Amino acid sequence: MATYMFLLYNGSNDFDGVSPEDMQGVIERYRAWEDSLEKSGNLIGSEKLVDEEGRVLRSDQGNITITDGPFSETKELIGGYFAIRAENYDEAVELAKGCPHLDFGTLEIRAIDELH
Repeated sequence: MATYMFLLYNGSNDFDGVSPEDMQGVIERYRAWEDSLEKSGNLIGSEKLVDEEGRVLRSDQGNITITDGPFSETKELIGGYFAIRAENYDEAVELAKGCPHLDFGTLEIRAIDELH
């Protein structure tokens, strides 16, 4: 089986107007979907990233600069990820179709390059 990352992108206002009660329902939908991936043996792991800023490192001919970011002015930020096992992209896509995140943002699927 191959390993895939589901990268969950959020826009800065994707959850605007969602009440705390509705947000709890959304969280429960994520948990149920994650539980189904775990029970099927497809889930490797997942995490939600914090909403606050991170750090961005860039190298220019060996000189590394560190800046705060990414910032909320960015159109989309990675808000979390799921690492899964699937036979191929087709199966990964089918697994991703049940993700509640598709109601709020973008989900990108990337294969992990198994170098070892």
